[in-house]
Amino acid sequence: MLDLTVETAQSSDAASVIALWQACGLTRPWNDPRADFDRAIAGASSTILAVRDAGAIIASVMVGDDGHRGWIYCLAVAPDRQRSGLGRALMAAAEAWLRQRGAPKLQLMVREGNAEALAFYAALGLEPQPVVTMGKFLKE
Repeated sequence: MLDLTVETAQSSDAASVIALWQACGLTRPWNDPRADFDRAIAGASSTILAVRDAGAIIASVMVGDDGHRGWIYCLAVAPDRQRSGLGRALMAAAEAWLRQRGAPKLQLMVREGNAEALAFYAALGLEPQPVVTMGKFLKE
């Protein structure tokens, strides 16, 4: 089993975490990943957890508590390290982070067509929820 430590990402980790998100196909042109990273680590109710190997960030997850539910965003494991247990370890760490804050439920969103991610989360006991996600960009 893995003998790597999950730690809280720091501002100095931004470029490494963002590069990992990009390598895993998690970024989109309409979202500024640096702004997302900065908001997550600056908030009292959110953070980014990371795993390093030889100093390099090889996995990360953004986690937050909106006061009603806990949310997971941007779970990323370096492509050459996937299927090694890192994703499972980060999910456990994110759950622990949320439990410490009293979050009653964990939720996440998976983009349509991402069968691999859906299978991963199902194997961890997550289930599809009877909701429709709606959104609106607030940028002017």
